[in-house]
Amino acid sequence: MTNVAAEHDGPGGLVVVACCKEKRVTTAPVPALDLYEGWVVPLIRDRVAGRSGLRSRVLVLSALYGLVTADTPVSTYEQPMTRGRARVLAGTAPAVLREHLARFPSSEALLLMEPPYAQVLGPVPVPRAHLITDPMERHAEIHAVLDSWSWP
Repeated sequence: MTNVAAEHDGPGGLVVVACCKEKRVTTAPVPALDLYEGWVVPLIRDRVAGRSGLRSRVLVLSALYGLVTADTPVSTYEQPMTRGRARVLAGTAPAVLREHLARFPSSEALLLMEPPYAQVLGPVPVPRAHLITDPMERHAEIHAVLDSWSWP
């Protein structure tokens, strides 16, 4: 018998990755994690490929769509994270994060985002949060955190 709870509750951890400028050009919406082609999104996508339980533990912070799950359908867009947009998202993203953590409890979070995105997210209500604002230079640290969670 498969333990459905284990697929969602362990291996632990929550990844929140910011969007990036490099996106697939699509004519129809695609899952958020599959839209972004740049920055460290491909690294995260590769680590959770084919594992819906782990994909459910990945959120994307989009300058247009806000904080969404890896599988939320999104379309190609151009929206930089402006101060005004950050203020709007700061009003919704923390509540979305809390709701997600209520559904998928985690004791650690890995936040891969530049400071303006981290400010939108606000304090992450987990015992231990790893904020990496320059993830392109720190792949080894990202892998070390994911490895400590036993992510493939």
